[in-house]
Amino acid sequence: MNKKLGALALLGASAVVLAGCAGGSGGTADEASDEIRVWLVGTDTPQDARDYLVETFEEDNPGSTLVIEEQTWEGLVDKLTTSLSSSDSPDIVEFGNTQAPAFTSVGALLDISDIYEDLGGDDLLPGFVEAGSYDGAFYAAPLYSGARVVFADPAFVQAAPASLDAYVASAKELAAANPGKSGIYFAGQDWYNALPFIWENGGEIAVQDGDEWDAQLSSAESVKGLMQVQELMTTASLAPKDGDNAEPWTPYCEGASIQFSAPNWALGLASECETPAPPAAPFVYALPGMTGGPAQVFAGGSNIGISAKSANPELAKSALEIILSDEFQTIYGENGLIPAKKSLASTLGDTPEAQAFTAAASNAKLTPASPKWADVEAARVLEDFFVKIAQGGDVAALAAEVDTKIEDILNG
Repeated sequence: MNKKLGALALLGASAVVLAGCAGGSGGTADEASDEIRVWLVGTDTPQDARDYLVETFEEDNPGSTLVIEEQTWEGLVDKLTTSLSSSDSPDIVEFGNTQAPAFTSVGALLDISDIYEDLGGDDLLPGFVEAGSYDGAFYAAPLYSGARVVFADPAFVQAAPASLDAYVASAKELAAANPGKSGIYFAGQDWYNALPFIWENGGEIAVQDGDEWDAQLSSAESVKGLMQVQELMTTASLAPKDGDNAEPWTPYCEGASIQFSAPNWALGLASECETPAPPAAPFVYALPGMTGGPAQVFAGGSNIGISAKSANPELAKSALEIILSDEFQTIYGENGLIPAKKSLASTLGDTPEAQAFTAAASNAKLTPASPKWADVEAARVLEDFFVKIAQGGDVAALAAEVDTKIEDILNG
């Protein structure tokens, strides 16, 4: 989830440190202690799921214990870098999906290709499998996903626009007709919600050409989408041009925004506003694509893997199989998080909101699967780029400039 990406920093240096553990293959069950340490990040994983994991693991592995150690997203990459290369490494670790290539590519994680089918095989979310794989091996399974959807005040919006162009036009009309309100809250640094406009117009961030990465934000297709982003930022949104999109439900709850786009887990926050005169629970819909149907949106969420330095990799595999079990993943679905398995989408329920979540997730995409993509995020290249777009800069010229910066990092 977008909230997960702010923690990325210093991955270039991190990769060097992690490379030192590339030769580690883990110990054996006979050598290890019987305690498994699992790092889960933030509070997204419900308590029911945590209890199920601990109880089931200890029932399946008599005499062994499992301890969950909750981490924070802030500073996670640096902490993982240090911990995964230490002699006191946790056994199982969660990290953001766009962080995965940085860890899979440097030997920090155990190759779990041998249990790919046991974890779900082709039923696993394919984009997250790609993010968790490197050089033909599987290192990190999907944990859960959070696709972005649009939340709208039902006093103003009762039906989803038919296309992306109609969405842009509607947001502008709402802003013009309601002074002091954003038709769509779109902060300047918010590159996550800008990506669908690039993808839906046929553009890409960067594509791999042999051993090199070719950044493509300056292509004609990408520029067309970026022009739509600028149109929304400058004519439909009152969000700060240099602001982030950390809590877009806040202006919604305060009545300053008619619509905002965020991961599906924001529903509860927008439905239970603690403001003097809160809006009604939002009408939720999947962002429409250029020709109808759901747009390609950024897929937030997490991957999970086993440390290459786990003292007991076999017990860790047992725990990972429980985490990817239908029973554990169903708890995610019942709590509004998109499960790691496609077959469990129905666990989200059949409410209109759940249907919107499922539709959005069906066409979600990830950022370029480069081990150095995290360095792009750490350098805040895209945040700076979209702030300049929000401030009315020349889109084509800015795109050519940022392409050079992205290629320098990915090919450096």
